[in-house]
Amino acid sequence: MNASPDISIVIVSWNVAGHLRDCLLSVQAEERLQPGLSVEVIIVDNASADGTVDMLASEFSGVTTISNDRNLGFAAACNQGMASSSAEYVLLLNPDTLLLPGFIRRMLEYIQVHPEAAAVGPKLLNTDHTVQPSRRRFPTLATALIESTIVQSWFPDLPRLRRFYVKDIPDTVAQEVDWLVGACILLRREALRVVGPLDERFFMYFEELDWFYRANAFGWKGIYLPEAEVIHHYGQSSAQDLARRHSNFNSSKCKFYAKHWGAAIGVLLRFYLIATFGLQLVEEAAKLALGHKRELRIQRLRLLLGVLRTGLR
Repeated sequence: MNASPDISIVIVSWNVAGHLRDCLLSVQAEERLQPGLSVEVIIVDNASADGTVDMLASEFSGVTTISNDRNLGFAAACNQGMASSSAEYVLLLNPDTLLLPGFIRRMLEYIQVHPEAAAVGPKLLNTDHTVQPSRRRFPTLATALIESTIVQSWFPDLPRLRRFYVKDIPDTVAQEVDWLVGACILLRREALRVVGPLDERFFMYFEELDWFYRANAFGWKGIYLPEAEVIHHYGQSSAQDLARRHSNFNSSKCKFYAKHWGAAIGVLLRFYLIATFGLQLVEEAAKLALGHKRELRIQRLRLLLGVLRTGLR
């Protein structure tokens, strides 16, 4: 019987063939850097129309590809990949990332000697190598009313937001965190067996927060490890449909609060968020009427109308 790989890497892809190619080349570079390292790579493609599956077949014959005939969403596709994986440690990795040298070694070395860690996340970097915030504390109800809403654009440095983004602790030291942004997370299979897979009711966004929230209830810890670094080209898949991205994010937010705070809270939050988008619509319309950056205002009005049409469902 073949031994299990040292690490399984699960990547969910949707119409980002170029970024996925670069990501896989960075994985291959890590394998060359660490002779003897056994890496299992599983790509779950959510019905891409950009030749992703053909590219994988012709250029990366060593990876396992699961090709869906429709977009199942991020959480469901991650679960597909994890169910097909075999290593004790499973890396959920976005296709718009690049692993920097030594990433896999540092992540594995840490999680192997810290059995209390359910998950470890690296330092995420923008393309200019500035830090992309990835550490979070668990949100409160007040956080839901502020974070990623028009209120945050008005008051971006509120104490509650600073606490949510863990701005009181340097991002240069390893630390326990409530949860980590899901672009790159190394999970312990034992924790997956206890906590369960990602909740597939979240089509996209909030699935990692929900998983960490459940893991915390079992006493598992999340760790931020800045010694391991990854470049993240933020939002390359979701940027293909901005209205749907905003709708998915806010719909998932409502589902998260409904799940953990009660159905009534989820309904009230949805109406509140719809009202904030309505307020932004009025604000953009007023600026357009004043002739301020006309093309930008028209673009934003179309986006906001597209979001409102979904009803955040």
